[in-house]
Amino acid sequence: MDDYRLLTDEEIGVLEDNGCRAEDWTSVNVAEDFKPAYLKDVQFYGEVYLGVFDKNVEVSPGFIKHSGICHATLRNVTVGDNCLIEHVMGHINNYVIGEDCRISNVGVMETLDEATFGEGNTISVLNEAGSGNVVLFAGLTSNVAALMVKYAADKELFAAIRRMVRRDIERRMPETGTVGNGARILNTMKVVNTNVGAGCWIDGARSLIDCTLTAEPGDGVYVGSGVICENTIVADGAEVTDNARVENCYVGEASKLTSGFTAENSLFFANTFMAAGEACAAFCGPFSASHHKSTLLIGCQLSFYNAGSATNYSNHAYKMGPLHYGTLLRGSKTASGAHLLLPATIGAFSVCLGKLTNHPDTTDLPFSYLIADAKGTFIVPGRNLITSGLYRDVNKWRRRDMREPQSRKSVVNDEWLNPFTVGAVCRGIALLEQLRQEQGADAECYTFQGCCITAKALRRGLQLYRMAVDMFIAEQLPSLHAEGNAATKGVGAWSDLSGLLLPEAEEQSMVYEIRGGYIDDVQLLQARMKTAGQRYRQFAAAWVQSLIHQRLRKQDITAADFDDLQQRGEAAHAEWVNLIKADAEKEFALGDVDRAVLDNFVVE
Repeated sequence: MDDYRLLTDEEIGVLEDNGCRAEDWTSVNVAEDFKPAYLKDVQFYGEVYLGVFDKNVEVSPGFIKHSGICHATLRNVTVGDNCLIEHVMGHINNYVIGEDCRISNVGVMETLDEATFGEGNTISVLNEAGSGNVVLFAGLTSNVAALMVKYAADKELFAAIRRMVRRDIERRMPETGTVGNGARILNTMKVVNTNVGAGCWIDGARSLIDCTLTAEPGDGVYVGSGVICENTIVADGAEVTDNARVENCYVGEASKLTSGFTAENSLFFANTFMAAGEACAAFCGPFSASHHKSTLLIGCQLSFYNAGSATNYSNHAYKMGPLHYGTLLRGSKTASGAHLLLPATIGAFSVCLGKLTNHPDTTDLPFSYLIADAKGTFIVPGRNLITSGLYRDVNKWRRRDMREPQSRKSVVNDEWLNPFTVGAVCRGIALLEQLRQEQGADAECYTFQGCCITAKALRRGLQLYRMAVDMFIAEQLPSLHAEGNAATKGVGAWSDLSGLLLPEAEEQSMVYEIRGGYIDDVQLLQARMKTAGQRYRQFAAAWVQSLIHQRLRKQDITAADFDDLQQRGEAAHAEWVNLIKADAEKEFALGDVDRAVLDNFVVE
């Protein structure tokens, strides 16, 4: 290294007077302006490179120490300028430490042979007993992970994605562990085979083994007291604190695992919050939340989700083992004590109450209540459309996105009425009408997948679903006028790749490009997904146009037609707001909500 020089005899003398010793002083290399006075009781082994120590470090508010190294053993270590390293009980071995770092009261930090830093491991989510369907790497996003899971059985596609990931890892893999500029590692017993990004902070952790903590400028990772973290990647702005235990996981941007939460073979993406409970083989997409000790999330895929206390997903229904898994489409919730026996698929923005044991698939009945009690399992279609809880949810996500805007990786579209959910609503209308036709207009209860839909609930569900469609069309008319017919791919079915809303035709184009080698790089794949997300308005405009043609049953849409659609949508929105207010009034009537909260709840 040309920027370093050997120690002078005078400098060696000062170091030895300060209690420092070296296996070979000629293997200790220093910056040109190095001063030995700030090194005390340091043991040097192997090749060591030292920067300058000419700045003070604030270790606590108002408590200043000079940068330097004290009471430490270093082997094959590079230390950047103005670091403070003190009280290393064991040693630091095979690490490159950046500038302005602080390492204090640590046991062992080292990089061993063939370290992977948690990258390249293949874990099995959803199917707990599977052979692996997600490859962990620093640049993983919810969208890429969703693609891996969805097409895990497509060996050609999965192999192509694995090759991309492997090349990406090989390109970035350092020879030794790294600690980025400004990082802090304090009061931690063991850091082994772990890369710590710039600005990351570790304080009081028990151990980090085979991990990567990534960071963007101003958006580091925090790992707190009592944490055990193994074979895990923790992304920009995420936190793992308060005795959480995490193994074979990805903790995504601005997510937080805390209060003794345990996780194994699971994924947590963009603004997810998990406390006190347990996750295993779980795919927790953007804005998933669980706050309670007794909550078990196992073998499930979620996004924009909130788990009530004692929520339990059971994948042990059969003697073959924990093979079964379930999906709660975006925006779903489970009430306190909910138990969902897998396999099951729950429609978007639905609410589950009770013990659901008959494996429902309500993909085409979104915004529903699923209620299980001693009398059976009941579906109330569309009921959640008019709850104050839904209103609160759909208005909070954008405000609560804590990711740095300039460096967001996962594409997250938080619009609640979109071609994916409204497409399900349209299919729900057709399904309810079919049930009424097949089972009779005068039936008291309509049977669907072993569940009961009462006649009253069916009629009301149709009304609410049609209201939602009218609202959505009116909301999209400005985009329709702006985008015109620019994107024909928007027509047809849509997908939700864990936050990325796109037409299935666009998704299949992406899959084709990966299989064919046209997309052969992780960055290209992520860019392709971001482009698809940016074209949402175009795609949605094409879909809405097709929907209008179907509803009006004609190809030529006149200005009068648009005016009528706008008026119907505005009337539907006004009805929706009134129903939301009425639901909020019910909660206010319980007596412990301030009037100001109610008055300010619905903002038009």
